[in-house]
Amino acid sequence: MAGDKNFVLKGNICYSEDAKNLKLVEAGWLVCREGLCAGVFETLPEEFASYPVTDCGDQIITPGLVDLHVHAPQYAFRGLGMDLELLDWLNTNTFPEESKYRDLEYAKSAYGIFADSMRSSATTRACIFATIHNQATELLMDLMEETGLKTMIGKVNMDRNSPEYLCEESAEQSAADTVKWLEDTADQYENVRPILTPRFIPSCTDELMRKLKEVQKKYDLPVQSHLSENQGEIAWVQELCPESRFYGDAYDQFGLFGGDVKTIMAHCVSSTEEEIELMRERGVYVAHCPESNTNLSSGVAPVRTYLDKGVNVGLGSDVAGGSKESIFYAMAHAVQVSKLRWRLQDTSLKPLTVEEAFYLGTMGGGSFFGKVGSFLEGYEFDALILDDSDIRHPQPLSLKERLERFIYLSDERHIKGKIVAGNRIF
Repeated sequence: MAGDKNFVLKGNICYSEDAKNLKLVEAGWLVCREGLCAGVFETLPEEFASYPVTDCGDQIITPGLVDLHVHAPQYAFRGLGMDLELLDWLNTNTFPEESKYRDLEYAKSAYGIFADSMRSSATTRACIFATIHNQATELLMDLMEETGLKTMIGKVNMDRNSPEYLCEESAEQSAADTVKWLEDTADQYENVRPILTPRFIPSCTDELMRKLKEVQKKYDLPVQSHLSENQGEIAWVQELCPESRFYGDAYDQFGLFGGDVKTIMAHCVSSTEEEIELMRERGVYVAHCPESNTNLSSGVAPVRTYLDKGVNVGLGSDVAGGSKESIFYAMAHAVQVSKLRWRLQDTSLKPLTVEEAFYLGTMGGGSFFGKVGSFLEGYEFDALILDDSDIRHPQPLSLKERLERFIYLSDERHIKGKIVAGNRIF
């Protein structure tokens, strides 16, 4: 299959048609034509008879998973500081760790581990935060390019309310370093794209946000940041930006909140009705990070509301707020925390279904990258071949039940094949 983007996979095929509908085809035929999905068939059409076939037997075939929010430099301290609240955790764990990436030897070691883990995971596309350090960010881009995954990577901007050892000298310097990073990496990669990354409003001055808008406009960049994650953070933003109606408005006043700027906002745990409506109008993507929001005492995002109102939603691992890079794990957590929100906070918001959680981790987040995350005709061909044979059970299971168990019980050892845009990763 390597180097040939015309091929067929035969197996038990599962994919979302939309947020509500999961398509299941047992012993089906999944066709890749020039790196795009040409369809799923119960019988292979004659026009594809000459394509090479990989028979996956009784294995499960799904679209690749999409991680809309992950911090590469934090991978090194996963599982640490999980008894802290967000702002304390940032100062105790995150900022000291991220400062180490000024040392390229450390960055090479740490980012090498991250890239290897991402390659072996179920993730095929990801939006990734780096640090403020240009050289280390370029190194991360180099390493992720080699994995074959399609990623967007951002050099972080932060010029206030940060430790001296991790605070950029000025708005002007931060913007200038960002431009240099963009120029130095222009046209260098096939799989990696840059994404503008102001860390969050508390760490970015108004002057920096204005300059980043100029950079965004010049280079036509997408944007990623954080929004309404934590009550203390929201109150802090209100103090810093008293003229803003709500947190999202603090981004919007600089033209960095959707519309003609493709935007991901991570968390959105406590977004107001006004903020949610603006996200919907502007097409802002919510990166729902359920495990992180639990670990850092942030709360539970109203994902049912987002889906019902037509807000774009996908999943994020948010390593190291989240302990694992697995988006299957994030799917399971999304269902679990939605039950807690329904039971403890708002009984009008029904918990998520398995179908919806699977959609969030594939098609929901995938749409940020274009036609990604499904096996509908014309979608980019990202696929996983999954072997659940050692997840033992005494009873017969339907294909949907097997998929549900896989979401909850699998790990990277069960991933037997991974294809991105028609290219076989393994």
